[in-house]
Amino acid sequence: MRKVLIVGAGQSGLQLALSLLDHDYDVTVMSARTPDEIRSGKVMSTQCMFDSALQHERDHKLNLWEDETVRVEGLGVSIAGPDSARVLDWFAPLEHYAQSVDQRVKMAAWLELVEDRGGKVVIHGVTTSDLAPLAKLYDLVVIAAGKGELVQLFDRIPERSPYTEPQRALSLAYVHGLEPRPEHPDKAAVRFNIIPGVGELFMIPAYTLSGNCDILFFEGVPGGPLDCWGDRPSPQQHLDRILSLMKRFLPWEYERSRNAVLTDEKSTLAGGYTPVVRNAVGKLPSGTLVLGMADVVVANDPITGQGSNNASHCAASYLDSILERGDKPFDEQWMTASFEKYWEYAQHVTTWTNAMLQPPPPHVLQIIGAAGQNPAVARRFANGFSDPTDFQHWFFDPAKAEKYLAEA
Repeated sequence: MRKVLIVGAGQSGLQLALSLLDHDYDVTVMSARTPDEIRSGKVMSTQCMFDSALQHERDHKLNLWEDETVRVEGLGVSIAGPDSARVLDWFAPLEHYAQSVDQRVKMAAWLELVEDRGGKVVIHGVTTSDLAPLAKLYDLVVIAAGKGELVQLFDRIPERSPYTEPQRALSLAYVHGLEPRPEHPDKAAVRFNIIPGVGELFMIPAYTLSGNCDILFFEGVPGGPLDCWGDRPSPQQHLDRILSLMKRFLPWEYERSRNAVLTDEKSTLAGGYTPVVRNAVGKLPSGTLVLGMADVVVANDPITGQGSNNASHCAASYLDSILERGDKPFDEQWMTASFEKYWEYAQHVTTWTNAMLQPPPPHVLQIIGAAGQNPAVARRFANGFSDPTDFQHWFFDPAKAEKYLAEA
């Protein structure tokens, strides 16, 4: 039985661990925190997983909250004008619903599930020096911890990483008490609000420790009015500031949010990180090679909501590569090939995400405007969140966009 060590207990690492256990691998997961510490900690992220990523969880019976989690049935897009009036608004249904489960809920339960299904869990923070002697005991070591010292094992790839600093100041709050959007009161939807030159607000229906809720998530252009979290406000001050910014820039969303209350005292978060693509093969001081996955090797800004989706697709892709390898060694050539197989998908997400961080070119503005008039265009844009590989055919290139809009 082949032995695999996975360092990191997030979406990618735990999904890979649990899916390998389905195929009788000897799997050990190293986590810096216990399940109870995860549940009682701060929120770790936003997330909205679309159908193609959710299916990977269903395939391995990991969709433990699907019946109780609110179903995200569409995407709504609004643009604010200079006077904070809404100058464009449209809604498009998703072909298959999306869902968002607080990672405190999911990762704590999945970590327990690893042991329930016959795997091993070691609770210990890991440094490079810790890992060197351990790695020799395993056929394969996978690094799935996107933060901390171990990330430094993987070199940045300049030609795939156009940014050298964060492109957005991020802030969020999980809340109860939002009212439905009057345009689609019977359908829960992600609302994507654009404030040109200032940033974006996403409103994401989700499931947390206390049941269904909503996530208020601002992305602020650095140096602008949404880049205002350096003083580390208290949780209530954090929510009050988010609501104040909504009232100033997006009054139509503030009106249904004015009675929002935090889901718990650890339901706010602020920060930022630099989008980057790294080499997937790292080398320990001992010479042992380790394989990076998900955010370790492809970290995109959350403006397109693809982080947890990427993690799920990466875990599924790596699972296939591991199973196909059989009894052969997990050498450097195999590691590189396994990442490049995943990159065939992830490159489209990266291109799309990096494009969305820039002021939209004329053809993208044309697409978003056309979506307000033509439901077919709106549906194609909305469902691209589940299959970002589709954007290469009509969204990125002005000529392809012109041709598609003429046909539509």
